[in-house]
Amino acid sequence: MAPVNYFFQNPVADQLRDEGRNEGRIEDRIEMIVKILELRGIQVSDSVRLRVQACTDLDQLKIWSERAVHVTDPADLFTADQPK
Repeated sequence: MAPVNYFFQNPVADQLRDEGRNEGRIEDRIEMIVKILELRGIQVSDSVRLRVQACTDLDQLKIWSERAVHVTDPADLFTADQPK
């Protein structure tokens, strides 16, 4: 008996799956940034939390998650992002 493949095999279905995976990665990264700060005993203000949650750029979230390990003030997540 052949295995049953429940996924639709067409470009639209593939695109929707990829978009869903990307959204999941973004949500996980957002949660990770906030959790890292909280586990380090750093209070996360509403403004910082909202800015992180509003970001949909996975590369930017990766940068912020790496900074979250080292910063002492959550606002420092964004300092290098400011234009000079």
